Parts: sequence; C-alpha cells; structure tokens
Amino acid sequence: DFLFFWGAVFLVTTTLVAFFKKENEELIPAKEETKGITDTYRLLFSIIKMPAVLTFCLLILTSKVGFSAADAVTGLKLVEEGVPKEHLALLAVPMVPLQIILPLVISKYTAGPQPLNTFYKAMPYRLLLGLEFAFLVWWAPKVKHEGGFPVYYYAVVVLSYALHQITLYSMYVAIMAFNAKVSDPLIGGTYMTLLNTVSNLGGNWPSTVALWLVDPLTVKECAGAQGHTCATTAAAEV
Repeated sequence: DFLFFWGAVFLVTTTLVAFFKKENEELIPAKEETKGITDTYRLLFSIIKMPAVLTFCLLILTSKVGFSAADAVTGLKLVEEGVPKEHLALLAVPMVPLQIILPLVISKYTAGPQPLNTFYKAMPYRLLLGLEFAFLVWWAPKVKHEGGFPVYYYAVVVLSYALHQITLYSMYVAIMAFNAKVSDPLIGGTYMTLLNTVSNLGGNWPSTVALWLVDPLTVKECAGAQGHTCATTAAAEV
C-alpha cells in the first residue's frame, strides 16, 4: 500500500509537470560543448583524465570504507540479536524531520570557499560512531529480557542514529557543495553528474563488500560436535 500510494503520487506529479510546465523560450541558453551522446562521453573521459579530478575520485571512492560495516551491517545484526524489525522501522520516524532540517543547517557551513572542511571535520566523529554501533550490537543480548528490550536501550539507539545522521549529512552536503563549486558552468550538468556518480559509487561499493564479508569474518562455534568446524555455510547447517 505504501509503495502503491507513492508510486501513484510520483506518476501524477510527473504527468502534471510534463503537460503543464513550459520551457522559457525567450531566454537563449548558454552554448554547451556537448552535442550528442558521443560528445558527452568523450567530454566525460577528458574530465576524468585531469590530475585533480583523478585525485578527487580516488579520495571519494575510498573515503567511506571505514563506515561501510557500521552503515550496512548494524541494523541486520541488531535484528539478529533479537531487536524486532518493526521497532527498528519505527525508530526511523524521528529521523525524518532531522533529515529535512540538517541540510538546511549544514549548508550554511558549506557555502564558503572551502566546503570540504566540513567533510574532514565530520569524518573522525563518524568513525567513532561506528565503534558505538558495534557496542550497541554487543550490548543488545546483555539487556534483553523476556518482554523484549528496555526503553533506555531504544533511547540510546535513537540518540546514536541521530548523531550518525548529523555526521552523514555533514559529509554528504559538503561533497554536494564541493561538486557544485568546482563544476564548469558551461558543462555544469555533465560535470556534476560525473562527480555525484563517483560519490554514490564511493558509498555503495564498500557497503556491498562489507555485507559480503560478514559470513567469512563471523566466528562460529559448534556446540556438542567436537572435531568439527562451522567455518563454511554447509558445515554450519550440518
């Protein structure tokens, strides 16, 4: 029902824009260097070859490796430790107003000549929150009782997620501001799309690798089966 409702809203609003939004033909658009798909990709390739862009891409593709496990695995491990999925989903509700307000607040600090300063300052705090997430997973079975989890545990989880959102959005908005600042206005759309795509890849591939590494890095013990190992999935099932 949720997906159906928002899918309908998306279709209706997009259709209304298509029919009723008209281009302003009086304004003469600035001449762009791109004329077609081939020219666009040729231009993108020439941008990527620039030394400064290569360095930036390397930075942005590897900068989120330290957060990947905390971001991708914490929720799954909390569910594994017994935290109900519906409770975790409800904890996301208080994050919505925070996610709306944060970009507005953070944009004031990223509007200057050095927007990446905010990115660098937020990084150590986000790394420390990764350690706290590990503590939350370790703490979960210690405080669990027959009725579930105490209220103070959920309060700590909400506070931790709120602090995590602050660091996450500080880095996200800073990168977006930097991409907008350095993009050549003549080819702004193409330039920004390239940099934002690299930014998205930099956040997605470490999370994928972290999820893939969960099983190999998880320590398993066989209870009542001496001389047998549980290192592989097949062995664990046996």
